[in-house]
Amino acid sequence: MKRFLTFLLVFFCCTAAAQDVALFNKEGKAIAYIDTIDKDRTIYLYSGEPVAVISEGDVYGFNGKHLGWFEKGIVRDHDGKRIGNTKKAAKGYTQYEPYKSYKQQKPYVGYKSYPPYKPYFSDFWSDASSEAFLLKGIEN
Repeated sequence: MKRFLTFLLVFFCCTAAAQDVALFNKEGKAIAYIDTIDKDRTIYLYSGEPVAVISEGDVYGFNGKHLGWFEKGIVRDHDGKRIGNTKKAAKGYTQYEPYKSYKQQKPYVGYKSYPPYKPYFSDFWSDASSEAFLLKGIEN
């Protein structure tokens, strides 16, 4: 019985951790993560603050602003440049992920603005900060 309980404990701990996908900036630093269990695929900062959601490949802030696109593990801005990527889509070294704080309650997503036309996606990184890009999703 003890072995079974130990197995369950290890299994559920590992499965819970596997549900979050880290997003890294151009320096390879983990800046946020995507909650893949959540049907909205919410993007949280490591402080636990929800900043955006992914809806059918579009990244929207909770304020309803269209921030960019998420395709093939890469978050892109309105210029088509990389703003962040998953470890799988990274082309270089990625640092260790920091500990996650408790997730804060998600606000309602505001009325979603229409996305602009998709630009040509480039492999160049945006000059904008990845953190500032995500924080645009919660500013008024």
